Amino acid sequence: MISRYRISLWIFVYTLTALCGFSCQKQEESVASASKEKAEYYNTWEHYLGDPGRSHYANLSQIDPANVERLEVAWTYKSGGLKENGNSQIQTNPLIIEEKLIGVNASNHLFAINNTNGEEIWKFSPGSEDQSGLGLSRGISFWRSKDSEYQSRIFFGSGPNLYAVNLENGELIPSFGENGKIDLRENLGRDPEKLTVVLTTPGAIYNDLYIIGSRTGESPGAAPGHIRAYNVKSGELVWTFKTIPHPGEVGYETWPKEAYLDVTIGGANSWAGLALDEENEIVYVPTGSAAFDWFGGNRKGDNLFSNCLLALNANTGERIWHFQFVKHDLWDRDIPAPPNLLEVKKEGKTIPAVAQVTKSGHIYVFNRLTGESLFPLSEKKYPPTTLAGDEAASTQVLPAKPEPFARQRLEEEDLFAPNELAFVEDFVDKNPNSKKLTVKQKLSGISSNGQFIPIDTTGVILFPGADGGAEWGGAAVDPRSGVMYVNSNEMAWIVKMSKVGEKNGKKISFAESLVQIHCTRCHGGNLQGLGVIPNLQHVEEKLSIDEVKNIITKGKGSMPGMPNIPEEEVDEIANFLMKTSKNSGDHRSERTFDTPYAISGFGRFKDISGFPAVKPPWGTLNAIDLNSGEYLWKIPLGHDKSLTEHMDTNSGTENYGGPVITKSQLLFIAATKDEKIRAFHMKTGELLWEKDLPAGGYATPATYESAGKQYVVIACGGGKMGTKSGDLYVAYALPQD
Repeated sequence: MISRYRISLWIFVYTLTALCGFSCQKQEESVASASKEKAEYYNTWEHYLGDPGRSHYANLSQIDPANVERLEVAWTYKSGGLKENGNSQIQTNPLIIEEKLIGVNASNHLFAINNTNGEEIWKFSPGSEDQSGLGLSRGISFWRSKDSEYQSRIFFGSGPNLYAVNLENGELIPSFGENGKIDLRENLGRDPEKLTVVLTTPGAIYNDLYIIGSRTGESPGAAPGHIRAYNVKSGELVWTFKTIPHPGEVGYETWPKEAYLDVTIGGANSWAGLALDEENEIVYVPTGSAAFDWFGGNRKGDNLFSNCLLALNANTGERIWHFQFVKHDLWDRDIPAPPNLLEVKKEGKTIPAVAQVTKSGHIYVFNRLTGESLFPLSEKKYPPTTLAGDEAASTQVLPAKPEPFARQRLEEEDLFAPNELAFVEDFVDKNPNSKKLTVKQKLSGISSNGQFIPIDTTGVILFPGADGGAEWGGAAVDPRSGVMYVNSNEMAWIVKMSKVGEKNGKKISFAESLVQIHCTRCHGGNLQGLGVIPNLQHVEEKLSIDEVKNIITKGKGSMPGMPNIPEEEVDEIANFLMKTSKNSGDHRSERTFDTPYAISGFGRFKDISGFPAVKPPWGTLNAIDLNSGEYLWKIPLGHDKSLTEHMDTNSGTENYGGPVITKSQLLFIAATKDEKIRAFHMKTGELLWEKDLPAGGYATPATYESAGKQYVVIACGGGKMGTKSGDLYVAYALPQD
């Protein structure tokens, strides 16, 4: 006979089970409903990199792993702006708004085209004064008005100006700023005429605020990198966060007392773009190094808020939390891309997270509300600098997990062709009688000990190099799974400093010393050029002295202007470059320069054949589960065709531009030096489709649906890594049938 107690217990257990089942079902339905709402948010491409959280994700599935091999060109658009015999690029991730695709061409002109056939609707050309330095645009921003009194508008940066452009006709909106534009050099506490400030990467739109960082110079005299919010209707400045703190502000004690007043100290700017958590009203701001990049004697201290991820109140600009990735940066380790907002699962809990990739190949993951790291961090001691007058930070912090997605230290066994002669772009020796070193010999004579080894006058390996690891294309994150997809460069660089006023142990003229400070960082210790950066050894054969002076002051192409250099020093530099200098014996040893050291060598470590010194792969694509920190797969990205006979697998190549991922488990990326666009399976990394492009697609693609058809579009601007320039936008779709 069954006791009443046992029956009651059964009834209790049954009821509890039923209630739990009902509750769990309701919870799952609630989560599914929330996920559905979130997924619908990713249906458009009205934001830079897809959405305010910069996920690079699109909730589209018409193109899938089963049919992607059938993709064909749907339309092309010749955007124009190519200059004869010139080198240009297009790095734009376009927007798709109301049947229009909005993009930027090779001359930094804004355009709108029909997104189903590529036919031009309108084009906006900024003023001629904007066609100077730092003219690239990686994207634009869109604000939709909720008030009939105001027009929806496109925000577009060119030169020092931020423009508000009418979406419908491409005309300036005169009520914004001064006749449709504002000067970004203003409101920085310094003489605007002496500053170079541009908006290369778009900011974040929050309600009626446009929150932006900026790109500044990286030499002494660079502009400060304030984070600013402007009213989208009027252009009025609403709030400012100062990344070089003033007295009484957090971080002030990490700089010299008058650093905020010192016109030789600048930077700590956010050039890579921002991410926005609209629900929690927080904007996430990655910052770069303080200027001068490679020597910090005039900015002793940890230098908050350079090299940080800042969480700011989007309404007021007040700091909520911060994390500094590199203290007192001496390696140009700018944070290179916007952070990614996502959700991760830890111990059964769903945590709102923000993930940040770095040039050094690391991934940091934080609780985006509190700033708590979701993986262990490891603080270690590093050696002091040998450069007189500077003080390197004694410790630095790196994440213990996930493992870096780029190799960290170059050793002899990592060399690709150790017995080949070495060729380092910034160390070209013109003397035919000098001793030539093999790659192995070159490595043995310089420091190669991983991260945070201060640069010296002998030479230090920077690995990954100054372009990453991760670069401005950034990473994608799947909002459904918490998996990150990031492409990486695997290139070693050599960086070397020298005393200003000396070269090879001998004193040099005042004019050449100025060239050391302002020119060799980009053009090389012998002014022989670096990649696409031009050779200045025979500039007198191409330009007049007035043209040279104008370029020094105003910039040209990707070169920033340097309006802070006094006119007499501009004359000295120009005369030296034109070989008309009359003061070659003037050493002016009493002259105190803004920095006692300058870059004398700066370039990729290659062999005489032009191949990277490190063994392939030279570029990779990585899938990392940010819930666990474990890698799902890692593959080479791209291939150097000249190695086909010597390799069974792809070599990988340097790559610039990020991935796009979709609901149907497809990842699209161009970016590679071999000038292709590819599609991979997100779960396995399997290559499913690839096509040759008319020029390198060094940009992040966009994907969208219009009139029932899904498209993938890429800007084919080329121009990087010695490849040809182009001006086409190419869109792919499935055939009509």
